[in-house]
Amino acid sequence: MISVTECAIKGLYVIEPKVFGDSRGWFCETYNKNDMEAAGLNMNFVQDNQSMSIKGVLRGLHYQKRFPQGKLVRVVRGAVFDVAVDLREGSATYGKWYGVELSAENKKQFYIPENFAHGFLVLTDEAEFVYKCTDFYRADDEGGIIWNEPKIGIEWPDLGMEFIISDKDKNWGGI
Repeated sequence: MISVTECAIKGLYVIEPKVFGDSRGWFCETYNKNDMEAAGLNMNFVQDNQSMSIKGVLRGLHYQKRFPQGKLVRVVRGAVFDVAVDLREGSATYGKWYGVELSAENKKQFYIPENFAHGFLVLTDEAEFVYKCTDFYRADDEGGIIWNEPKIGIEWPDLGMEFIISDKDKNWGGI
């Protein structure tokens, strides 16, 4: 059982699983194809990924150019501020962003469809980030947008520290 909420940008969804808990702990289904299809989400996932990052790490904004990936993302330890940017040509929300806090505690998931850029900022000492993809990653197909692109204007949380950003992510261009 899941709760699915469409975000302000069409195609983005926040998904909250039903959590069953008692004195021993808790259980939830993190993915159920039937529940997703019942909610109108008919994606086919082909790859799972997991990363761990420390507080202040900002990853992104990434996208695939010719082989776009839809992503179902969640956090299994810690918390992140997760962002998607609409790159769909002709979309009324092209260049607009949406952000949501994902954490091990709130168990929220975020579905980001194909043709969106994606990135996240780690809010806790460490965070483990897990995601399913609708297409395979191809290193030679990766594109990106600089994290602080003024035309997009993402309002990243203030952590009281300088963000930790890879050289590659520091050198992406604008939109």
